[in-house]
Amino acid sequence: MIRTLTVAAGLVLPAAALASDHADHDHAHSRTPSPEEAVVYFIGPADGATVTNPVTFHFGLSGMGIAPADVDWPNTGHHHMFINLDPAEHQDMNDMIPATEDILHFGGGQTQVTLDLPEGTHSFWLLLGDYNHIPHDPPVVSQPITLTIE
Repeated sequence: MIRTLTVAAGLVLPAAALASDHADHDHAHSRTPSPEEAVVYFIGPADGATVTNPVTFHFGLSGMGIAPADVDWPNTGHHHMFINLDPAEHQDMNDMIPATEDILHFGGGQTQVTLDLPEGTHSFWLLLGDYNHIPHDPPVVSQPITLTIE
């Protein structure tokens, strides 16, 4: 189990709160366009690093801006971090990004999170979501990183 310790500029939304908050949203709306040059990435920690708890992740974004969920501004979105999930097996990019223990939503516009993670090797990747938690078109997806937690 992953436990969120600290989040800069807000809280990670628990799955129940996210589901109830967005239960009335139309999940079939058209995808929000993203500039082709948009890139989301991890500023740190570096891919392949060995770290100890707590682990602070810093998210980067170029070619677009950050806005909280439910704020429909052009060329903006918010971060979603996937933990130990294969990007190739992710959901349909036309559907709302689910909130689970392994998919963290940063709907407040947060750009970092500090987590207490189990020991071992873990993978992480970021996906930018629009104001309705739906991936942009084209999707703005980071390169995955792998960390070893000691």
